[in-house]
Amino acid sequence: MAMFDPSLLSWLPFAVPVLLLAYYIVPFVTTNRALASIPGPFSAKFSNIWLGLSARSGRKFAAVDWAHRKYGKIVRVGYNHVSIADERALQTVYAHGNGFLKDTFYEAFVVGTTGMFNTRDRIDHARKRKIMAHAFSPKSVGEFEPYMKSNIERWVAQLDRKTLYPTRNGFAEYDAMPWFSYLAFDIIGDLAFGNPFGMVEKGRDEVEAQLTHGGDISITPAVEVLNRRGEISSTLGLLPALRPVAKYLPDPFFTKGVEAVANLNGIAVRAVAHRLDGMESGEKKAAPRNDILERLINGKDANGNNMGRAEITAEALTQLIAGSDTISNTSCGVFYWILHGERARPGSILPQLQAELDAAIPEGQNAAAYAQVKNLPFLKRCIDEGMRLHSTSAIGLPRIVVNKATEFDGLHFPVGTVLSVPSYTIHHLEEIWGPDVDEFKPERWLDLTQRQKMAFNPFSYGPRACVGQNVAIMELQIILGTIFRRYDFELYQQVLESHEGFSKKPKECHVGIKKRGA
Repeated sequence: MAMFDPSLLSWLPFAVPVLLLAYYIVPFVTTNRALASIPGPFSAKFSNIWLGLSARSGRKFAAVDWAHRKYGKIVRVGYNHVSIADERALQTVYAHGNGFLKDTFYEAFVVGTTGMFNTRDRIDHARKRKIMAHAFSPKSVGEFEPYMKSNIERWVAQLDRKTLYPTRNGFAEYDAMPWFSYLAFDIIGDLAFGNPFGMVEKGRDEVEAQLTHGGDISITPAVEVLNRRGEISSTLGLLPALRPVAKYLPDPFFTKGVEAVANLNGIAVRAVAHRLDGMESGEKKAAPRNDILERLINGKDANGNNMGRAEITAEALTQLIAGSDTISNTSCGVFYWILHGERARPGSILPQLQAELDAAIPEGQNAAAYAQVKNLPFLKRCIDEGMRLHSTSAIGLPRIVVNKATEFDGLHFPVGTVLSVPSYTIHHLEEIWGPDVDEFKPERWLDLTQRQKMAFNPFSYGPRACVGQNVAIMELQIILGTIFRRYDFELYQQVLESHEGFSKKPKECHVGIKKRGA
C-alpha cells in the first residue's frame, strides 16, 4: 500500500506561490496578450481583485471613474475587462445585433431560476422579454397608476404627520432616504405581488419572507437585505472563485450577504405564493388585478406557453429589485439635487418648479395625477439632470465579446474580452457636459449637443435596456411632483454620500419639511 511521504509538505510553501503565479501570469502572457497595451491599475492586468475589492467597499463606480481620470478613455480594469468612457462605445457594446452576451458576472445574481435580468442566453432572454414587454405596454403602464396613487397618498399622510412636530425654524427634520425606500417597496409590492408590503404605514423596514414555498414565514428587513444582496452579488460576480465558499469566509460581508440573497428571494417566494395560492383556491378569480403579476401569470411566449411558478417568482424578484432599489435611490438622488441646486443658486430652481406644479395640480390634492405632470417641461429637466448627477445605474454593465473579435478606436478586442461603458463617468465628463459638469443646471437640457444626447444613459441601452423605464419615469414624475407641490424643504447636508451594491444608493438625506403656506 502506498504511504504518504511527509517530506512532500516541505514543498507546500513553495508550491502555493508558484501555483498562484501560474494562475495569474499564464493568462496574462497568453489568452489576454492583446490587452497588454491598455493602461490601468497594475493588479488589474492579472486579475479581477482590484475591481472586486472596489465592489466589496461599495465604491466600484468611484474606483472606475478614478481609473479613467488617471489613465484615460480606455482602461483595463480586470484581467480581461476593458472599460470605455466614451459615449460612442454605447453603440459598440450594447446595441442590437452586436453579438455580445452578458458576462458571467450576472450568474452571481441567479437564485434557482434565471430571470430576464440575469439570463445570459439570447433565446431565453428574447422569450422572457416578449412576456415582460406585454406587462409594460403603454396600456398596462396606464393601468398601474391607481396603485401608485393609493400608496403615495398613504406616504403623504405620514409626511403630513411629521410636519406637525417642527424642530428647526418651523421645519420638521428627518432623513428622507428611508421614506423613499418605504414608498418604493410598497408601490412595487402592489404592482408586482398584489399587495403593498405595509412599510409606509409601519414606518419600518420589515416584510414577510418565506425561504421555500410552504415553509415557515419570517420577518426580514427588506431594504437592508436588498442592499446586502446587491453588494455580495456584485462582488462575487467579479470574484467567482469565492462563490462556493463565500458563506464560510470569516467576514460578515460574505456570510450576511449570502443570507441576504436567500432572504430577498424569500420575500418574492412569499408574495407570489400568497397570490398564486389564492388564485388556485378560487379566491381571486372574481377580481383580477391590472398589475405586473397578473400579466406575468397570464403572459405567453411565442409558443403560447405560460411561465411556471419558479419563473414567475424569478421575474417578480427582478421587478422587486428594479422597482424598489432603483426608484428609491433615484427619487432620493433627484430630490437632493433639486434642493442642492436651489441652495447653490437661490431662486433659480424651486420657484420655477413650484409655479409649474401649482398651475398643473389643484391645491389640496394629495397625490399628483400622471396626466397632470407627465408633460411638465421643467419637472422633466430637473429629473433628467438629477439622474445624470446621481447616476443610480452607475457601473459599466459588462458584456463579453463572443463569436468574433471587435474593435473600437483602432484597438482590437478578441473573443473573451469583457467590455463596459461606465454610466457615472460619461455622465460626469467635462468634455461632454462642459466646465459646469458638477453643477445642477436643468437649463442645460434646453439645448443638448449630440454628444450629450448620446451620453445620457440612465436606463442602459439596446436590447437589454430597462424594460420598465416608462413605469420608472411615471413614478418619478408623480412622486416628485406631489412632494414639491405640497411641501417646502430645507437641505441640511452638504454632500450626498452614496454606497454602491448593484445600483448607487444615497446613504442618507437629512432635510427639513413643512407644508407649503404653513
